[in-house]
Amino acid sequence: MNDQQNLQDRTITSFGEEWRYFDQTALSLDELRQNFLQYFKILPDEHLHANARGADLGCGSGRWARFVAPRVRDLVCLDASLGALDVAKRSLSEQGNCHFCNADVCDLPLADRSMDFAYCLGVLHHVDDTQAGLRDIARILKPGAPFLLYVYYRLEGRPMWYRGIWRASDVLRRAISSMSFRKKLIVTDSLAVLVYLPLARLAGLLEKLNVNVSHIPLSAFRHSSFYVMRNNSFDRFATPIEKRFSRNEIAAMLASAGFERIRFSESPPYWVALGYKAGVA
Repeated sequence: MNDQQNLQDRTITSFGEEWRYFDQTALSLDELRQNFLQYFKILPDEHLHANARGADLGCGSGRWARFVAPRVRDLVCLDASLGALDVAKRSLSEQGNCHFCNADVCDLPLADRSMDFAYCLGVLHHVDDTQAGLRDIARILKPGAPFLLYVYYRLEGRPMWYRGIWRASDVLRRAISSMSFRKKLIVTDSLAVLVYLPLARLAGLLEKLNVNVSHIPLSAFRHSSFYVMRNNSFDRFATPIEKRFSRNEIAAMLASAGFERIRFSESPPYWVALGYKAGVA
């Protein structure tokens, strides 16, 4: 097994561990819905209708499918981790239109032009070949079908000191991601207590005083529960593979894969992008 395949396998294992532990059952329905809307607000409601068949690519715990499945005919929930799929099956047990598939998002066992929509949130920055994944996703979509994507941004527009903090945190991620699950959980929970919580709550306090908090690290969590902070800390620091892309790079990759009418959400999380499979529906 080569080093890159080993990294990919470790990444899949890490996500299985994450979703088994952070299965989202501790979150209120309101917070789950607010998290959902952060990503899906740029996808027009008209695409999620009673005759639509779509794909949740990298479904994890099933947290997004929970809100999508009731609105569509069929939803394929696909994940490379069997552990994650077990969690999703429990979470979506009342949704009879969900179909579960254990597969790699870069090698989809789905027919060409078979899907009316697809979304892939927080997955393609954790794979070896992001462009290959986008091409395969385009293959399964019907012409004119929408695709919702979220990948980590390259911190463009952030000051040098902010990017310096990220570089230091990435060194920490590389060390933490090689630990056992129990050790990763202890360290990332400690980061949630000592870093996430103070900065997020400080940002929330300053916001009430009409201070612009956009440059405060982790200010995006100022309205989040501590559970979400713990989950994000594990998600961010326990994963062996992490890539980041600029807005222009994402647009270029989507266009190269066969998407058009590409647009981006202008609010966090960055970057959420929406594109349409080229061609006439």
